[in-house]
Parts: sequence; structure tokens; C-alpha cells
Amino acid sequence: MPEPFETLSFPITLRNEHRLVFTRDVFAPENLTLANVLTPREPGEQVRALVFWDRGLETPFPGFGTRIAAWFAARRETVVLAGAPIGLDGGERAKNEFEQLEHVWKCIEVAGLCRHSYIVVVGGGAILDLVGFAAATAHRGIPLVRLPSTSLSQGDGGVGVKSGVNHFGKKNWLGAFGVPHAVINDLSLLHGLPVRERRVGLVEAVKVALIRDAAFFEFIAARVQPLSVFAPEPFEAVIRESARQHMEHIATSGDPFERGSARPLDFGHWAAHKLEQMSNFSLSHGEAVAVGMALDLLYAKASGLLAPALAQRILSVLQQLGLALSTPFLDLRGPDGRRTVLDGLEEFREHLGGRLSIPMIRAPGDRLEVHEMDVARVDAAIDELRASYG
Repeated sequence: MPEPFETLSFPITLRNEHRLVFTRDVFAPENLTLANVLTPREPGEQVRALVFWDRGLETPFPGFGTRIAAWFAARRETVVLAGAPIGLDGGERAKNEFEQLEHVWKCIEVAGLCRHSYIVVVGGGAILDLVGFAAATAHRGIPLVRLPSTSLSQGDGGVGVKSGVNHFGKKNWLGAFGVPHAVINDLSLLHGLPVRERRVGLVEAVKVALIRDAAFFEFIAARVQPLSVFAPEPFEAVIRESARQHMEHIATSGDPFERGSARPLDFGHWAAHKLEQMSNFSLSHGEAVAVGMALDLLYAKASGLLAPALAQRILSVLQQLGLALSTPFLDLRGPDGRRTVLDGLEEFREHLGGRLSIPMIRAPGDRLEVHEMDVARVDAAIDELRASYG
């Protein structure tokens, strides 16, 4: 092959500011948090915004949709709603049905939004992912303001830089990276959640503590009883610190858009992603991660990476938080007799360019990457998990 005649190269550096604002009662008439975020893109421009929200919020917070409309109506001189707030059905199904994505795109098109407009999305992780991906792809990217409404999304997914929907039966097969214009965590939303949704936020907090910060893990362990009943002060403190830890890692790891093979924030996730699919998403993401972490903790113990007493202590903390550490879906097998969950290893490898990279821990805050998993040892760890935590 001949050498290229000429090569031109120009570096492109983009500065992104990843902002998280904590507040309470974001749609209270006097709360200006969102107004301070929805600023004109150019001097003299009128701000236009379209709001998508999870209809499930009407159950714990009756009249929630009406409050959104009233908040914007009171500020119509500075922020114009491009259409009535659009309610969506939450849960993983929102990410599984392509018609939902097309519906969001259609709403954006009918509202006449452009790259100087804003999309505001209020909801749990599935709604944030769905609307976030639609925003990232409409007009090649419309600025997005996220208002995570669940403990899991406030402490983890909602403060990240990813969005996506499920396709071909695979989690987040369609997706995009992009730093949101802003994230607003309304802490008052945490306390109206069903118990199941409050509990799963603690899963990702323990996860990020195990892989990044031993002191944070000890903070959680010392407060395990009040956290198990969601005492407001420690519960909010843990969700806030979880959000900070996730954001700090994204901003300082040197790989915010995951171009390398390592995914340290995905401890316990190779099995979790597969278990979600196998359960047809009856297992929530957080519930599946709890099982996936328990499995990897037992695997690390069996591999000599993690001391047995320390593994047991971590598992005990998870259990005392009220988390189920096992599921019958671990027992499902294919026609060849092999456990189906093991396919998650190959799917994880595919997601990372062919190189398997699984985060493990030697102790809280002491992480390493392993690039091969002994399938027989994984099988034995599943047997132990099922026998001990059934």
C-alpha cells in the first residue's frame, strides 16, 4: 500500500462542566433552582423547554404533573413550555419498546425544539435513559436537564454521562455518551418512594464504596440499622455521597466515555445485566446488582483475592440493608446444561471490544481488574450463594 500523500491532524478539546444541584421541592412556587439552570443559550433569546415526567410519581405525590405545569406557568416570561408536560410510564419496559422512543422523538419534533432549547426529564433510571437517548439523537443533541426521582438514579445512573435503550434483547445496546446540561437531585422525592425503590439506591452506594472508598463503606456499615429503615439523615447522606463518588470518578478517571476496556464502576454488573434480561426485568437493576456483587464477592474469596472474614462482613452489611443476595434465576440452564447467567461474561466481553475486564476487590477501596474468569469457580460460587442465601 502506498504511503498517504498528506495527513492533517487538528486536536479538538471540549470542556464539559458536569453539574449536580441538590434541592428540595424543586417545583414549589418559590424554588428557583430549575430557573437558574434554564438560562438562554444566546443573549436575548427566550428559553423554550419541554418536560417529560414519570407518571408513576402521581401515586406518592398526587398532583405532581399539575405542579410542574404551574411552576412553568408562573415563569412564562422567562421560560416558555413548548408543550404540556408529557407523562410517560416508567420501569424497564420503557427502554424495551422502540415505540416509546419514537413517541418521545415525535413529541420533540411536534414541539419544534432545537439545540438552543432544553429537554427536562423527571423520573427513574429507565425514563432518564429513554428521554436522554432521544435528546442526544434529536438534532444531534438537545441540552438535557435531569431530575432523577429514585434513590438509585439520584445516587448513580442519573448523575452519569450515559443514556440508552435496550435492543436485540441486550441492555443499552442503543445509547449515547453526553454530559447533561445539569442534574438536579430533589431530596424530598426520596422519602415518597416505595420501600423497594428506596432500598436499591443503597446497592450502588455500597458498590462505589467497595471499589473506591473504604471510609465510605465504614460509614455505611456503622449506620446499617437506621439505613435499613431509611432514617432521613443517614439515608440522604449516603445517597449524596454516592452521587459525589460516581461523579468524581467520571470526571477524574481519564476515561469518562469508556473508550478503554476497564469499567470499574460496574462491579457486580456482568451478572446483573444478564439476570435483568433473564428475569424479563422483573428484577430491577439494583436488585440484580446486589446479587451480582454477592456472586463476585464469593468468587473473589474463592480466588484468594478477598479474605473469607471480610467477604462475610460485606455480605452481612448487604443483607442487613434488606437486600436479597440470591435469586432462582441463577439456576436457569440452557439445553447444554450450562447456567444461562454465564453468558453474561461473553456479553460483557462483547461490550468492551473483546477484552474481558471485570472489577474485583481485595478489600473495600482496594480494586483490581481481572481479565479471565474461571467458569467452574463461578459455578461453585453460585452454588455457595444459592445454598447460603437461597
